[in-house]
Amino acid sequence: MRTPARTLFWRLFAINGLVFTVGTLVLALSPATVSSMVRLAELPVLTIGLTLIITANALLLRAGLAPLDALTTLMQRVDLLESGDRLADSGKGDLSHLIGTFNSMLDRLESERSASSAHALAAQEGERRRIARELHDEIGQSLTVALLSLKRVVDRAPDDLREELRAAQETVRSSLDEVRQVARRLRPGVLEDLGLQSALNALSSEFFQVNQVRITRAVDPGLPDLSEDEELVIYRIAQESLTNVARHARAGHVELSLTAGDGDLTLRVTDDGRGGARQEGAGIRGMRERAHLIGARLTITSPPGGGTDVRLVIPVEAERSR
Repeated sequence: MRTPARTLFWRLFAINGLVFTVGTLVLALSPATVSSMVRLAELPVLTIGLTLIITANALLLRAGLAPLDALTTLMQRVDLLESGDRLADSGKGDLSHLIGTFNSMLDRLESERSASSAHALAAQEGERRRIARELHDEIGQSLTVALLSLKRVVDRAPDDLREELRAAQETVRSSLDEVRQVARRLRPGVLEDLGLQSALNALSSEFFQVNQVRITRAVDPGLPDLSEDEELVIYRIAQESLTNVARHARAGHVELSLTAGDGDLTLRVTDDGRGGARQEGAGIRGMRERAHLIGARLTITSPPGGGTDVRLVIPVEAERSR
């Protein structure tokens, strides 16, 4: 079996051989002649003949090597998080084998990346659960014991110390609330207990309470059946999107929606802030990896009027709809 390099060599050899053969036949059969000492009148004939040979050779080589240009362009733009970007193979020509091999390599790399991303995200979720459990069971309980102890001390303390102890009591209570909020963000227990719709509602309510940014949510009541991975990806991307709004957007209004239609399930998080990030950070990269894990399409755009539009489109089979 010929290698692509050897096949390309014979292809170029055949093209150049064809050009020189045709040029030789034209010179042999045409009435044009060239003296042993080239005359001035014969120079235009030689120049025209050489120009035609070079032009024909260039055109044939350009047509023959066009798939390599397309392959180079694909190599420059390919992103393993954007699946499905392949070079069309007509099935003809010596470069067909090279194109097919490159497309197979992309399939293998995407499959391996998807498997490694699934393993990494599963480990990340497991670590989140462990940290959330420790925060709730150990630090949370310790702070609760400290809060109860302070309450007993406040009841028995003299008047001149009572105000200071009450301030310490409020600090401990605020710390306990913050620990509980962190634990909820790390491990969405409401998602496991009550489902995706309730989890998104709770996420929206918490976003408003913490950031005082008006949020409108619209979740279709008749959502199709989703796997645990799909529900978790939707929740995490919505959570990361709202986190980015709170940190960077300076928005006054946010819209969160989850709608089903045309065989797709679409999550959208839009805001009226100052626009999207110019460079993708670890958060957005993580969102893309999660979307790739379930075969979804994630787009992040900034409309001309300002703000950011995060859209996650998950293909849903018809038989899964309720």
